[in-house]
Amino acid sequence: MTQGILLAQELEGTRDWTLKLLADLSGDDWTFQPGEGLPHALWLCGHLTSSQNTLVHVRCLGAGVLDSEFNDHFPIGAPVKSAGEHDYPAVETVLKRMSEIQIKTLEAVRGMTDEVMDKPASGKDGKPHPHYRDVRGAVAHCNRHEAFHAGQLAMIRRLLGKSFLR
Repeated sequence: MTQGILLAQELEGTRDWTLKLLADLSGDDWTFQPGEGLPHALWLCGHLTSSQNTLVHVRCLGAGVLDSEFNDHFPIGAPVKSAGEHDYPAVETVLKRMSEIQIKTLEAVRGMTDEVMDKPASGKDGKPHPHYRDVRGAVAHCNRHEAFHAGQLAMIRRLLGKSFLR
């Protein structure tokens, strides 16, 4: 088994968990914020989509596959706006993009050779990233990043009164 196939399997497993956490959300659940400026499920899904595009397609492969109009709804490093403060794309639109990027990402990662995995992958503006140095590390970080945010989704579920999932 190649490293690309192994990393793709890890990305798939984490995404399966994320989708289970989202499966029974409806209506206002999607934009429930545990506190002012904190992420809601819709923002988290858009953010994961944008981040996967950046980490794998931009930083590793040199060209994003997601339009900047979508990305602009999910900026990092600033308080998350409520649904009343921002006109987010519809849940269906975000989930569709999330699926499309995942399919393209898995295809790309499965096809990565060890030689590609060893290539440098920088952070923003070509500067070193604190979590990875090479393509292998960027893809692995993409998985860790989603797992981290899946934990936030699990907390949001519990705050909404939804059952614990395994």
